[in-house]
Amino acid sequence: MPFTPCPRGVTLIEVLVAMLVFSVGLIGASGLMAVAARSNQAAYLRTQVTFLAQNMAERMQANPIGVWNGDYNGSYPDASGQDCAAGCTPAQLVLHDRQRWSSQLKTFLPPGAQASIRCSHGGLAYAPTREQILQQPPYGGSCSMFVSWPERRLVDADAPPQIFAWEFQP
Repeated sequence: MPFTPCPRGVTLIEVLVAMLVFSVGLIGASGLMAVAARSNQAAYLRTQVTFLAQNMAERMQANPIGVWNGDYNGSYPDASGQDCAAGCTPAQLVLHDRQRWSSQLKTFLPPGAQASIRCSHGGLAYAPTREQILQQPPYGGSCSMFVSWPERRLVDADAPPQIFAWEFQP
């Protein structure tokens, strides 16, 4: 009768190789989850910036006199504010809008986020009267809005900030 050796230890090696393959797969899956979470955060910030920009454009559209006077022009966040619970003039409403939008920028975007708005009258050298503004179109110029915010990256820690630029007519 021929001698057949007993395969002792082969099963242990197979189990160890299987555990190695399984652990490499888990490490890869965890890396994918980290990248997905970071991408999700970046998309969330871009969505917030879009909503904030639209919010300010609508505030400006509701106050054409403040836009004509150039009161919305400037950098944000801005600390000055105005309480408009009892009503406001157009200039006071601009202060209220600037303060509210600045507060929203600080709340919904990471620290270091900045914004600026610049409106031009489109070649008109005068600010129209209230009656003229109430006629269409409410504003003959255009406005530029820039919002920048820091975004963490996986590889480059000193990555340049993300910038949202928008040209619109309130």
